[in-house]
Amino acid sequence: MSTAPKAEILNLVKMVSYQTGSVVSRQITKAEAGNVTMFAFDAEQELSEHTAPFDALAHVVEGEAEIVISGKSFSLKAGEAILMPADEPHAVKARTQFKMLLTMIRD
Repeated sequence: MSTAPKAEILNLVKMVSYQTGSVVSRQITKAEAGNVTMFAFDAEQELSEHTAPFDALAHVVEGEAEIVISGKSFSLKAGEAILMPADEPHAVKARTQFKMLLTMIRD
């Protein structure tokens, strides 16, 4: 998986395309301190409940999603973001087609 070019303007919405019945991702950058990935979810697609060892910021850039963190549901739309704490179970489901920028920060 290639990362995005550096020192260039990135159009986040155009970095990934929707695919019917799928979740598509593209890694923008990866470093020891963390990584940034752009996701495109077709409507009703989801990432099932899981945990991660690091905090992650989910920023919705298009559409609407439901993010569940430790059993609590949050509805997010374009322009909104939520911090998913390390080691807490979380899941992501597309209410509509939606795109999300995920920034994971390692300790």
